[in-house]
Amino acid sequence: MKKILYLSIILITTTLVSCDDMLDVTPKTDLTDDNFWKSENDLKGACNRLYEQLSFHGHDVRADDQIAKNADGVSAGTRSVPAENGDWTDPYKRIFTANNILEKGINAPIAENVLNKYLGEACFFRAYNYFDLVCKYGDVPLVLKTFKSTGDPDLKMGRTPREEVIQQCYADLEYAAGYLPTRADLQGTTDEFARRRVTRSAALALIVRIGLHEGTMQKYHNLGSEAQWKAHLQKSINAYNSLKSEGHALYSDYQAVFFDESNATNKEALFAKAYGPNGGNGTGYTNHTYSGESEGTYAVTRSMVDTYLYADGLPREKSPLVVSPETSFNHAFGYETDGVTPLAEGKGARDPRLAMSIWRINDPQDNATITLVDAKIGWINTGKGAYAPFDPQRPLGYQQKKSVSGDRWGSSRDYTDRIIIRYGEMLISYAEALYELNGSISDDQLNETVNALRTRVDFSAKLTNAFVTANSLNMRDEIRRERSVELMSENRRYPDIIRWKIAETVLPKAVMGAKFTANEAYNGTSQAGDSEFTKWLTDSNGNVDGVFAYSEPNVRLIEKANTRRFDVAKDYYYPIPTFEIAQSDGNIKQNPGW
Repeated sequence: MKKILYLSIILITTTLVSCDDMLDVTPKTDLTDDNFWKSENDLKGACNRLYEQLSFHGHDVRADDQIAKNADGVSAGTRSVPAENGDWTDPYKRIFTANNILEKGINAPIAENVLNKYLGEACFFRAYNYFDLVCKYGDVPLVLKTFKSTGDPDLKMGRTPREEVIQQCYADLEYAAGYLPTRADLQGTTDEFARRRVTRSAALALIVRIGLHEGTMQKYHNLGSEAQWKAHLQKSINAYNSLKSEGHALYSDYQAVFFDESNATNKEALFAKAYGPNGGNGTGYTNHTYSGESEGTYAVTRSMVDTYLYADGLPREKSPLVVSPETSFNHAFGYETDGVTPLAEGKGARDPRLAMSIWRINDPQDNATITLVDAKIGWINTGKGAYAPFDPQRPLGYQQKKSVSGDRWGSSRDYTDRIIIRYGEMLISYAEALYELNGSISDDQLNETVNALRTRVDFSAKLTNAFVTANSLNMRDEIRRERSVELMSENRRYPDIIRWKIAETVLPKAVMGAKFTANEAYNGTSQAGDSEFTKWLTDSNGNVDGVFAYSEPNVRLIEKANTRRFDVAKDYYYPIPTFEIAQSDGNIKQNPGW
């Protein structure tokens, strides 16, 4: 740990600045830590570093819902113990930035309410990064101070029990919630970066997320007593009830919520990473590559497509609306090849979020004029023509539409703020916490949560206790399904399968991509005659190389089941970098199995 602590001390003392722009973190040569902390601008500039350090939330291929061009080591179970790793060191850099602010900023000669606001920001980010570490590693060293000497024994401290770390996260977030501005305070803020500063709502929302995660993690992994995991779930529920009074609401358009950056009109966004200034790229702009990577690097798996319910509210394994065999790529969406004509008798009709999240052939939104807020979303706007599956330059799964802008697809051209926590997550988290705590959930509570999400997209099938009973469903599974669908591609699936303890079931399976039809694919005629291509397609029995892969012909196998594994003895936690263990003189112990 010593190397990263040294580095963090240097970074802290060379990046503190007095500025109004979160992007302006260039150090002044005559500025040192000793003559800092004299004004609000000093404290604000120090906190700006926390926003600059906030990691970009891109695509997450660690689970079973998304894929990249190459197999992911976490998903496939092929990773090894690293010597050094940013998953460990980067959060600690951010934590030490926060510690420096909390320890030294408290003496700034400014009004108490202003001081507490910035200390609240530091507390929020410290909790955010410690939770990230706990999710990956479990017990981690809890450092709540700066280091003034390389001889400080805490530089070699061992791991702190996760419960103690999480309780510190709660304490930090409760302090932050007491002093941060409210949603209403920032509603009129128009500056592209100032409007993304954390609020009381963000702190409460993070408690909701942490409480649900820890409650279910401890419940299903037997990490704590029943009283302990129930206390975490209750903490999540209480935070949600406090959040309800902050004036948030679901955005009217499920697709557009990710493009509207105005606090006045988008009351669903709770915490987001700022990018911009909007409308340009190059020097002076902080943009990202999410849309471009969605087009050329990442895709959605068939198992994720199958998670979406059919129009009757039933899953694929129960619904009579399932089309089999599918003779068109679009049949999985409930449409004919023309992309606009629904299949006869409602066959294949799905939860509307499927068509809002994934491109189909001849998709009506795939044109140069369709706009959501200020983003032209059409695939055709990438400059590569209308969407067609199985372009050899792209991954072999289904292509994501959700939160992707066709006219921002190029390298570092996407300036859309990235939402990290939104109110939709809070609704489904509340539903899950209630069910896990009580073993039941009322229809009124389902209407407030699950069914509110469905109503937003005009999905007429509603989840009720009677519906679950009548169709021999499991309420826990249906709440989890709703979460996976609502939050598709929002980086929650991997933490979810970990805390639910189902990773050993869902990960060591064949990874399936898109449905292939020769007359619809990008270069289908040639591909249909290429044995090196067709050998990866399921046959009429669903087999590839004589091994069952999927219950539908001509679906592209991407990774064989026998190349994937999940070791329950070790894979529920990340391996700790060997450098950190060595530098702690062995006080940091490796996770089991690694």
